[in-house]
Amino acid sequence: MKVLNFGSLNLDYVYQVNSILIPGETQASTDRKIFCGGKGLNQSIALAKAGVPVYHAGMIGDGGEILLETCRDNHVNTEFIRQISGPCGHTVIQVDQNGQNCILLYGGANQSITKEFADEVLSHFEKGDMLLLQNEINELDYIIEKASEKEMQIILNPSPYNNKLDKCNLNKVTMFLVNEIEGGQITGENNPDEILKKFSQMYPQASVVLTLGGDGAVYQDKTGVYRQGIFPVKAVDTTAAGDTFTGYFLASVLEGMSPQEGLRMAAKASSIAVSRPGAAASVPMRNEVMEALERV
Repeated sequence: MKVLNFGSLNLDYVYQVNSILIPGETQASTDRKIFCGGKGLNQSIALAKAGVPVYHAGMIGDGGEILLETCRDNHVNTEFIRQISGPCGHTVIQVDQNGQNCILLYGGANQSITKEFADEVLSHFEKGDMLLLQNEINELDYIIEKASEKEMQIILNPSPYNNKLDKCNLNKVTMFLVNEIEGGQITGENNPDEILKKFSQMYPQASVVLTLGGDGAVYQDKTGVYRQGIFPVKAVDTTAAGDTFTGYFLASVLEGMSPQEGLRMAAKASSIAVSRPGAAASVPMRNEVMEALERV
């Protein structure tokens, strides 16, 4: 089985602030750093660091060479990354003294996916291969349709949630990875248990990972519901917490681990990531995660 992540690649401009700005406020930042990120890139690196051979497909723009280098340095296959003229996808991120963040996203090259490029990439994959998607690229509905025709396993992290997802046939999704807000937006429910119940009614074919911030995470499939608390740490930057969780949980699925084992490993990896600055750079290596679990 091969794993393809068709997703975004961004330059993250991260500003340290005393508090997240409110409308009309001007505030001096205490620091600025530039990191490689994008939900797609972060999740590919998390998969690779968890020990999964992963192909990344996507577009970079001017100045995006560092994104390509970062993927290669982290053993992500870059055969399906193309560079075009124009701006890279990028974000402006505020991180406050408690490690909380807010993110302004500009799509750039990530919004330049063509149907022809999607067809070219998918021609290298087949039935049973895993396709991971987020909502930071265009042509998501087309990619889902074509991957479904090939009978690939489709894993969707519908973030950021917006009306582009209305065009997507979510009945073709094998697994959803959502946080509590996205789960509520999809189902119309607020309570986590009700969100999971509604998912099982709306998409009975799919399993669901629901992350709940400080309340941990829940996994639901036809065999039952499995819960995992967090490993408390002092948060420095929560930007890549969910992406790290995604990569490590999918690694556990690919390795045939039980849902409870997978949730535990993903939670520990995420706790390490939030204790460090940056997005892709904060994702821990597999041996570090397993050694940390042994000490728990």
